Amino acid sequence: MCDNCERECVVSDSDNNLNPAQQEVIENLGASPKDRPSFGADLKQHLRKALETAVAHCIEEVPKDESLFLSKHRLAQIHGCEKKFLAEENEDFEWQVATARGTIVHKAIELSVNWRKEIAPAVIVDEAVARFEEDSNTLGHWLRGCSEIERAELRSVSVDTFSKFLECWPALKPSWRPVAESRVRAELCNEQLILAGKVDLTLGVAEGKTAGKVIIDFKTGGFNATHHEDLRYYALVETLRIGIPPRLVASYYLDQAHFVPEKVTEDLLDSTVRRVTQGVERIVEITYMKKTPELKPGPSCRWCPALDNCDTGQKYVNEASDNN
Repeated sequence: MCDNCERECVVSDSDNNLNPAQQEVIENLGASPKDRPSFGADLKQHLRKALETAVAHCIEEVPKDESLFLSKHRLAQIHGCEKKFLAEENEDFEWQVATARGTIVHKAIELSVNWRKEIAPAVIVDEAVARFEEDSNTLGHWLRGCSEIERAELRSVSVDTFSKFLECWPALKPSWRPVAESRVRAELCNEQLILAGKVDLTLGVAEGKTAGKVIIDFKTGGFNATHHEDLRYYALVETLRIGIPPRLVASYYLDQAHFVPEKVTEDLLDSTVRRVTQGVERIVEITYMKKTPELKPGPSCRWCPALDNCDTGQKYVNEASDNN
């Protein structure tokens, strides 16, 4: 973790009181200089050219005064059921306790990185809620109008999740270069294709051509294959941004105190370029060229806004219920 030291320097005398979960975090994130990969100076240009060349034929279908915006969520959705993707694109997003919880917890983690007083989970969560409540965005509007029951439930689940972070993670030291809620962005095809995202936590930095950054996504609940793809997408955007990939990406499951790391390689980045290309192609085809969306029934059918008008989805849900 320390920029100039060997792995053993990560754990100091003051770290002797780390619990096993916190020690596991240290062991997963530490790397000696010899274990950090280096990449060619032309990697950024190679990936940019490969992506722009692959999507050129479909970007031509996007009006010149528009940009196609891609996030990890849109990319995951278009690789799932395309009818669900369209239904959600056309539906106004509504905040609920379940969706607000993640945003509040991420803000609490961000505040805790630079918090100078004693860290009390409920106090920091209340500060996070207050910050959003003062904003004019949609979450701020929802917080100002939600019921006392919803507010109490949101506070309860947010304190629980944030407390798990504090319990499972060691204190983030300034030498680790921690940055929470870090926005990343890459503009391609004369700004007609924009790849963007917001990373939960980054640690470390690249040194010259040597990778040093680690990107972490915090999760509640269980593993989903899209979690790997989300992080690979972040790794690609980071590489397009500064030219050097992160050395490691990882999902951290707070409910389980479990790390799922993955090393970043050029092959991983190339495969992510192909996945992004396929996603852009399908978004353009069904959005601008009005091609028929493909149906891919699955567990997410249960909360699809198009379920009432989708025979395929209803059949899947009914069969799944019969098998339980």
